[in-house]
Amino acid sequence: MPSPFPGMNPYLERRTVWHDFHERFLPAAAEFIGRQVVPNFVVKLDEHVFIHELSEQTPRQFFGRADLAVADLAGGTATAVATIPNAAISTASTEVSLVEFDEERLSFLEIRDRESWKLVTVIELLSPANKQPGPDREQYIAKRELILRTDAHLVEIDLLRGGPRLPLQKTPECDYCVLLSRWEKRPRAEFWPIRLRENLPVIPIPLTAAYPDAILDLQAVLHRVYDAAGYQHYVYREALEPGVPDDEIRWAETLAVNS
Repeated sequence: MPSPFPGMNPYLERRTVWHDFHERFLPAAAEFIGRQVVPNFVVKLDEHVFIHELSEQTPRQFFGRADLAVADLAGGTATAVATIPNAAISTASTEVSLVEFDEERLSFLEIRDRESWKLVTVIELLSPANKQPGPDREQYIAKRELILRTDAHLVEIDLLRGGPRLPLQKTPECDYCVLLSRWEKRPRAEFWPIRLRENLPVIPIPLTAAYPDAILDLQAVLHRVYDAAGYQHYVYREALEPGVPDDEIRWAETLAVNS
């Protein structure tokens, strides 16, 4: 069944749901776009890796690769470290605690020319790691700036009400938004402001000059992901995060109850 909300479903923004939604949404979007651009272009998934230092009060949220392995240079497999015979072990040691880290992987999409493998378009669905102040945001903005200096298009989809917007000038007030930066029109860009009760837009996905834009129906992709993930069975058990004004809460709770 489709999401009961006319646009973005705000219950999907909760911390315990968002990462799963993000990682389902982009493959579905890739399939939607891919049908339109084959055989001239390839739509592929790639990922950002963010390393979070954990305090004693911060629970682990993501699980990545093993923290330590010793590679066998000949065979490429992990091996035990050889011991050194007759070596005296010093007893002058003390016990310390290692700092724990959490690894978060976030997908994004690339559209590449099938023949030259040239990067044509990057599509990002923003996450809290991209928006909240701190080193993750700085890492993402640095990558963003590198793309904006090339002749690749950038599409940024922000379906999170929480966190400050990424650097833009004179944007209208909105709950969600989409940014499309065509390389040939920089520094000007197209911007879709979206309110909570509004449908998500159908946006153009630019390719090279010889080909017309593809399209991405954000609402259709959201409905498909919502249905496939079975979100209706568990996302409405907790309050909205972040919160909304009282009249919006009543509206949202009515839709959630009737879903």
